[in-house]
Amino acid sequence: MSNTDSFIDEVTEEVRRDRLFRLFRRYGWIALVVVLAVVGGAAWNEYSKARDRAEAQATGDALRAALGAADPAARAEALAGIAVADGAAAALADFLRADNLIAAGEDPAAAELLAAIAARQDVPPVYRSLAELKSAILSAGTMAPAERLAVLDRLAQPGAPFRAIALEQKALAHLEAGERDAAVAALRAILDSPQATPGLRQRATQMMVTLGEDPRAT
Repeated sequence: MSNTDSFIDEVTEEVRRDRLFRLFRRYGWIALVVVLAVVGGAAWNEYSKARDRAEAQATGDALRAALGAADPAARAEALAGIAVADGAAAALADFLRADNLIAAGEDPAAAELLAAIAARQDVPPVYRSLAELKSAILSAGTMAPAERLAVLDRLAQPGAPFRAIALEQKALAHLEAGERDAAVAALRAILDSPQATPGLRQRATQMMVTLGEDPRAT
């Protein structure tokens, strides 16, 4: 009886191996494809990370080299020659270039560059707002007051990232246009803004005193 049981077990095991072998021959390629896909995906992910790190390092090295030039004009020219694929990084490089153009006395070129940053859709909205604000500040005295105020009104909306600074620029634009009451209203909005820095509050207070207004009045 024991020999019979053993024989049956051996036959059963052989049948199982035979079935497993047939299943492997029929469906084994699926497991192979899955393994290759997992390994290939992991390898591509590591390659992509290494490539991005190398590109970021190369961009950083190029920026440092450009900023090491002797004067602002040379730095701006060197920055213009750097090709940056990432939108945010390209915007930062352009901001640096605009700052050096301003330092070199090339305000129109800087304003044009800032306008280009503000028009880009592949950069974070906060970068576009900053570019618009810097362009509006740079264009004081050259841009029509009404046009400049239209830009600043948008940037000074509640919740905007640079609201307090835009309000200060609005006050200056209103004064330039001879609109004293509107300028005072913008200055009071600065004092009420939680975004306003101590330095900005101090400037707003000084401007109100100069205009004969009491900053503490409501």
